[in-house]
Amino acid sequence: MAASETQENNPTFEQSLQELEAVVKEMEGGELPLERALELFERGMKLSESCRKQLQDAESRVEILMRKGGSVQPEPFTGK
Repeated sequence: MAASETQENNPTFEQSLQELEAVVKEMEGGELPLERALELFERGMKLSESCRKQLQDAESRVEILMRKGGSVQPEPFTGK
């Protein structure tokens, strides 16, 4: 499988978020035919789920990296 095919099937978090923002912007523009609005809504829901899953996976990886004494001690991410 080519790298471009992999990216299309499994976009990065950043790619998914960028596309989700474009979907929201188009929907906020209004005056869309019902079919187009439904297509955008469906795509937005899929992108949102993909982003949520990628964030959960990242959180799990951080918890694994923070193992102390053989047990996981999750600590909130402060962003600082």
